[in-house]
Amino acid sequence: MKDKIKEVLANAVYWMYQKGILKNHIKVQTVDETIEELVRTDKSLVRFGDGEIVVIKGGNIKLQQASAEISEGLKRIIAYPYDGLMVSLQGIFDGVEDYQEQSRRFWKEHLFFCRRIYRKYCNPERVYANTSFSRFYYVFEDKEPCRGWIERIKKIWEGKDIVVVEGAKTHNGVGNDLFSYAKSVERIICPPSNAMQAFDSILQACASYPKDRLFLLSVGVTAKFLAEELFLKGYRVIDIGNLDMEYEWYLQKSGRKTPLEKHGIEGEEADRAAGYTEYLAQVKTRILAER
Repeated sequence: MKDKIKEVLANAVYWMYQKGILKNHIKVQTVDETIEELVRTDKSLVRFGDGEIVVIKGGNIKLQQASAEISEGLKRIIAYPYDGLMVSLQGIFDGVEDYQEQSRRFWKEHLFFCRRIYRKYCNPERVYANTSFSRFYYVFEDKEPCRGWIERIKKIWEGKDIVVVEGAKTHNGVGNDLFSYAKSVERIICPPSNAMQAFDSILQACASYPKDRLFLLSVGVTAKFLAEELFLKGYRVIDIGNLDMEYEWYLQKSGRKTPLEKHGIEGEEADRAAGYTEYLAQVKTRILAER
């Protein structure tokens, strides 16, 4: 009964947005527009999904405990303070009719519970990028555009020397061709959870690279702060979030969120046992969780 009431209320609020009774002041690009801007320009990007909004509200999420300091920092970044650092939001404000049924329900409820956060902290003068550039498969009812999207996404790092900053279990591009267009791939491996505790060490490892490197970040909430700091230091940085997981589901033509075997593998010994020799050769720095 509680879930049913929640769904009814969420649908009612969504209907009021659709009818203009509740005003939407937030503008978000299409997925195509976001990918095109990343391919065409040298802009950086930091992405906000539902998890970051929960942390702004003061709640913990699976891989990051909240704090007042983290919450305040996210509020600053979501306001889109820099021209060259794109900020992305989920494209839910003009409708979720393109989403499959489960995703429609989820994002309607998210909007019901979190709409005041967006209204308070987002900048109505900006046009935000679309977070679904990195969540390009599962949420959409029509999968037809996905092939074109992922091929364009790969063009972002075509011919470039990239540094992947990721958690110890993430294994972006392992077992698939996500980074096949890149000139070279190096990796900085971070703690799989609460990576903010090791932020200074991660930033120091990143800043040891020359400015011609393209950084691809996949470290949850930590990526927001890392993207900002590296951008201000003159690097190009793209927060890719769970792009690799979406790509795996796309390759599998999966109709549900299936777990990936590589996400259960952690540490050099386990990587070697799994046969991840190319991945191990790309790992240049491992940063342990700080106690």
